[in-house]
Amino acid sequence: MSGRTLRIHSSAIHYFDMVRRCHSIREAARRLNVASSAVNRQILKIEDEIGAPLFERLPGGLRLTLAGEILSRHVNLVLQDLERVRLEFDALRGLRSGHVEIATVEGATVDLLPSVLKRMREHYPQVTIGVTVQGSQSIPLALINSRADLGLAFALPRAPEIRQLSVGHFRLGALVSPDHPLAERGSVNFATCAEHGLILAKSELSIHHLLAPLHKRLGLLDKPPLQSNSMELARQMARHNMGVAFQTRVGVEADLGKGELVHIPLSDQGGIYSDLGLYARSGRELPSAVEALAHLLSEEIAIRERAERAFGQPVL
Repeated sequence: MSGRTLRIHSSAIHYFDMVRRCHSIREAARRLNVASSAVNRQILKIEDEIGAPLFERLPGGLRLTLAGEILSRHVNLVLQDLERVRLEFDALRGLRSGHVEIATVEGATVDLLPSVLKRMREHYPQVTIGVTVQGSQSIPLALINSRADLGLAFALPRAPEIRQLSVGHFRLGALVSPDHPLAERGSVNFATCAEHGLILAKSELSIHHLLAPLHKRLGLLDKPPLQSNSMELARQMARHNMGVAFQTRVGVEADLGKGELVHIPLSDQGGIYSDLGLYARSGRELPSAVEALAHLLSEEIAIRERAERAFGQPVL
């Protein structure tokens, strides 16, 4: 039971909750592992019962109507109470001990992972956790070799040895200081960034492979001023106006909030997105403590994805 959604209420509530999170019936159905028609049927059933539409159909996705907002507040109360019941059942089952090893990319350790670990400590204070920071490309091997129970990684290709537990889509952007010539732009292409000096990731980081085609297309033969496997070093270089670094908003939340960096979405190819996924080894039955942490991590990824939508960068 630990870490899983306790489905003792109508499936309509869970379907509505997922649609409002994803702003899309198709994406909600994918995450729920059911047919889109089943989700749509439940939404239409609720709308028929209350006599009002729950969502506005917009080009960027679905948005709650006034009736949807009212139902949303009720669903929040229902799910919060359900979470309390789940925690009480977990306590009965003895889910207050265990150990979890996480292999994670550096960006997740800045804000996302600490937020989740705080919640984990509050709910399950006896569970111990180990964290290893490494590049996305090496995380599958850590899972396969059982050096990690869970992996947090960007842009991992699908592989039969690992399974994706959850995923969030985040837009890649240029990072510059607030007084940089590009800072006021709403978006920017890679070629323009190159005119101001590039700060690029080394090949062990997933962002290297996302940007490599753009770098090759420009025919840039010279090495960039800095290549590093440290995203923190890249951010520091950008802060000091030594070039343009690249990252999603995940990992730079504090810098953006304090106004020390500006994130400018890349406009190439209509926007470049990096998937932050939570992974485990295929075929492995996860222990209760691992499932509990996976549940909290999946929730937090979804929250960050919704926050990016609200910021005005719709996820396609």
